[in-house]
Amino acid sequence: MVFLNRSDAGRRLAARLLSLRGEDVIVLGLPRGGVVVAAEIARALRAPLDVWVVRKIGAPRQPELGIGAIAEGGAVFLDPRVARFASAPEAEVAAIVAREQIELDRRVRAYRRGRPPPPIEGRTVILVDDGIATGGTARAALRALRTQRPKQLVLAVPVAAPDALETLAEEADAIVCLQPAASLRSIGEWYRDFAQTSDEEVLALLDRADAAAHEDATADPSGEQAVILQADGVTLAGDLHVPEGATGLVVFAHGSGSSRKSPRNREVAAKLRERGLATLLFDLLTPREEDVDAITAEHRFDIGLLGARLVGVTDWLQEQPMTRDLAVGYFGASTGAAAALVAAAARRHVVRAVVSRGGRPDLAGPYLERVEAPVRMIVGSRDREVLALNRAAAARLRAASTLAVVPGATHLFEEPGALDEVARLAGEFFTRHLEARPMRKTA
Repeated sequence: MVFLNRSDAGRRLAARLLSLRGEDVIVLGLPRGGVVVAAEIARALRAPLDVWVVRKIGAPRQPELGIGAIAEGGAVFLDPRVARFASAPEAEVAAIVAREQIELDRRVRAYRRGRPPPPIEGRTVILVDDGIATGGTARAALRALRTQRPKQLVLAVPVAAPDALETLAEEADAIVCLQPAASLRSIGEWYRDFAQTSDEEVLALLDRADAAAHEDATADPSGEQAVILQADGVTLAGDLHVPEGATGLVVFAHGSGSSRKSPRNREVAAKLRERGLATLLFDLLTPREEDVDAITAEHRFDIGLLGARLVGVTDWLQEQPMTRDLAVGYFGASTGAAAALVAAAARRHVVRAVVSRGGRPDLAGPYLERVEAPVRMIVGSRDREVLALNRAAAARLRAASTLAVVPGATHLFEEPGALDEVARLAGEFFTRHLEARPMRKTA
């Protein structure tokens, strides 16, 4: 397993820690690189993010050789075996510890900027680093945190040496490591991008986390929640909103370089929630794929890939307590409409309705004949080429279908009132077909 960068590693770790969401969790990153990883975990768990500062103790005359570490909170760890190997006199080691303590205090002031240390007692603490070779710094941090009496102390790391993990198991209540690496020569070899993290980046991540925490504190408590989805072998980000008493769930499949942040899809989703429908908007592509697609546009037309991702997300929803009993509908836009039809054909016993907005259902190819759920295609009257493609696709569908044409609208439905009409047409259709009733069990 090779990680694209620290953020990618954080997202993968977050998927393994989702069971902790909802607990009183705080995520602490070891500066600097560990904070980048920790930020993704904190975002996924909707937990506060902070740092726990640690400084390595280098051997006299061999500063690159770590003989121990010190951590805020007063913990000092010295490995006597390495110290003996380095022939490190106690007096010189004590002088190095004193110097590093000064630097540690300076960094604490720089990162916290007057804020007090985070409260630890009684909370689940997730300590995060970007990799562990010997474990000295992590051990010092865990020992310091243990004195704060946490409820649970979890160490999360993308890659680590197995012998280091074995010794750290004595300090942590649980360890989550994606890649124990027996032949670990350097942490950087497990990342495609392992550029050094700056203090400015750490501060920006902490500021962003503080701002998000403030937004959460002032947000409607019934609002959407961020979710991390595992689908088709990749980790994807999504926004799930399940209103109380929801009668069905609409999953949005975007296309043409859009994402879960598409303002048009989010506007339609809000209108659907007013009708009592749950909604999920998620990224069909990973961040790296989106970067490539922005240049080449190759992934947005890979209907097989997009359809498989949608199938994987649908299976995930069927396993979640909040959504497993809700009838599912798909809302596909542009090439996402083709992906929705492909997925509807693959999950006929789950998907009850499909809506296409300015979509390309023709790109679903032979899957059109396999769709059993009713389909509503919504196209602008001035989007003539796409309108013709929708009429041709409708003729191939065996399932019940309707073609709704919005007068005066172009492809993006940017005209006044056009998107409201899309939301009305979609809302009526989903409300009718996602009403609670026993699902057919077909192959």
